[in-house]
Amino acid sequence: MVGSIAAIGAGLAVIGAGIGIGQVGGKAMEGIARQPEAASKIQTAMIIAAALIEGAALFGVVVALLGNNPV
Repeated sequence: MVGSIAAIGAGLAVIGAGIGIGQVGGKAMEGIARQPEAASKIQTAMIIAAALIEGAALFGVVVALLGNNPV
């Protein structure tokens, strides 16, 4: 039972990260389409934001898996 709760928590963290990275990527593409000359700055900001989202998701997965460990 405890393992399934950890799996749900880890799954929610990964789903949230997927949605977040999708939003960042979509908005970055819209920005590049509107201002092609700013593509390099937008791409750099997008990569940094995606890395921060991935880090938060990894932290969420680790907390979900370690936090439900019965002693």
